[in-house]
Amino acid sequence: MICECCNKRAATFHVTEIIGSEKKQIHLCEDCAREKNIALPTGSLNDFLTGLFEAHAEKEVPELSGVRCPVCGIDYSEVRTGAGLGCSRDYSVFKKGLLPFLERIHGSTRHKGKVPMNAGKDLANARKLIQLRRELNKAIDAEEYEKAAELRDKIYDLKQGERDGDQ
Repeated sequence: MICECCNKRAATFHVTEIIGSEKKQIHLCEDCAREKNIALPTGSLNDFLTGLFEAHAEKEVPELSGVRCPVCGIDYSEVRTGAGLGCSRDYSVFKKGLLPFLERIHGSTRHKGKVPMNAGKDLANARKLIQLRRELNKAIDAEEYEKAAELRDKIYDLKQGERDGDQ
């Protein structure tokens, strides 16, 4: 898609404005968006992401300095300067340095995924059931039988609710 302002460069900013029931869209290149004060102040998305990583750099993890991934060879200083990750193994090699960064950006360090709207309730119940069963097993292993009985009852109620919904 071409920029609607200059008609020269590719549009990378897509702005939607909704006023009342009227919806208006404009597609701009980075330069035209910056002229209209729509672009990121640092100039590009890459600069923005690098800035986020640098803001995290103040929480340096000294034990990772000089550490290299045995698979791709990238070291932690390269990851911190915005070079990105070289392979999937980097997540485990640099875990201690990446977790605070990922939590800051995503709000969590655990991927929860998206749930289709029509499967939301069933999937939520299935996840809750799995969680309750794990807790039940832990309670039994720890010989916390009162807690285990409560969890068993919650599992029963949840399953009963699923059966009632099927009928």
